[in-house]
Amino acid sequence: MNSRRRCPAPSAATLQLLALFLAASCARTAPAVDPAYRAEIEAWRAARVAALTAPDGWLTLAGLVWLRPGPNRFGSDPGNEIVLPGAGIAVAGAIDLRRDGAAVLEPAAGAAVTVGGAPAAERPLRSDRAGAPDVVALATYRLYVIDRAGTLGVRVKDTASPARAQFKGISYFPLDPAYRVTGTFAPYPAPREVKVATHQGPSQTMLAPGVVRFSLGGRPFALEPFVSSPGDRTFFFVFRDATSGRQTYGAGRFLDAAAPTSGAGEVVLDFNKATNPPCAFTPFATCPLPPPGNELPVPVAAGEMYGGRR
Repeated sequence: MNSRRRCPAPSAATLQLLALFLAASCARTAPAVDPAYRAEIEAWRAARVAALTAPDGWLTLAGLVWLRPGPNRFGSDPGNEIVLPGAGIAVAGAIDLRRDGAAVLEPAAGAAVTVGGAPAAERPLRSDRAGAPDVVALATYRLYVIDRAGTLGVRVKDTASPARAQFKGISYFPLDPAYRVTGTFAPYPAPREVKVATHQGPSQTMLAPGVVRFSLGGRPFALEPFVSSPGDRTFFFVFRDATSGRQTYGAGRFLDAAAPTSGAGEVVLDFNKATNPPCAFTPFATCPLPPPGNELPVPVAAGEMYGGRR
C-alpha cells in the first residue's frame, strides 16, 4: 500500500483565480501601445511586404553577375555568362563591357528584348550609380547594370521567382514604444566619405553627415547615418546589436529616419521599423555592413526578426 499522500486536484475556483492572476501579470508587463501608433506600424509593415513581393521587389532577385571585359552573353544557354533558365532563347544578346567602361547592350537579331518597354537596339546602358538604371526585359527576366565603386555587374530579377511565390511573411518582435526614441544629430563640419565593406562584391564608399546620439534603456549610444547626397533628407542607418545572429539577421539591420530640416536637430529613431537587409532574402544582393561604431552592445528587441541561415 502506498502511504504517500496525494495532493488534491485544484478546484475550478482555484484554477479561475490562477488564470486571473496570470492575465493580470501579463497586462502589467505588456507595453501599452497607442492605437494610432499601432495602426501606423501595421500600415508600415504592410507597405514593406508589398514592396518585397512587388514584381521588381527584392524577392525577385535571381542572379548577380560581375561583368568581364568584352561581350557577356545572356539567354537560356548554360554556357552564357548570364544564364536565364527558361528564357525561351539560347542567346538573346550580350552586354559588352568596353574599354571606356561603358556597358553596351547588343541584342541578337529577332530576340524579344526590350528596354523601357520598347524593342531594344544596340545602346549603352545607364547603371544605377546616378539614379534609375535602364532595365532590359526578356520573358519574365529583368536585367540592369549596377555600379559598385567602379565595378560593373548585372543584377537579374525574375518576376516568376520561386522566392516570391513561396514567401511566407516576416516575423517581428512585439511592438514596444520604448524602442521609439528621440536623438540629437550632431553634424560633421563636412560630410565624410566612409569605405564600407559589403556582404559580397567590392566595398562601397558612403557619405556620413554626422552622428546621432540617443538613449536606450537609460544608456547613451550613438549611431552614424549615411545619406545619398549632402542634401538628402533621409538618414540611413546600418547597425548591429546583441540580437544579431541570434534573433535577427547576423550581418545587421537597416533603419531609415527623417533628417533634421537643417543642421543639428532632433531625429526620431523608431527601431520598431528596423528591417532585415536584402541579403536576408536573397544571396544575390550586395548589402553594406555596419561601419565601425554602429554596433550596439545591448539587444534591440524591436523590428524585424530573422529565422533563416544566411
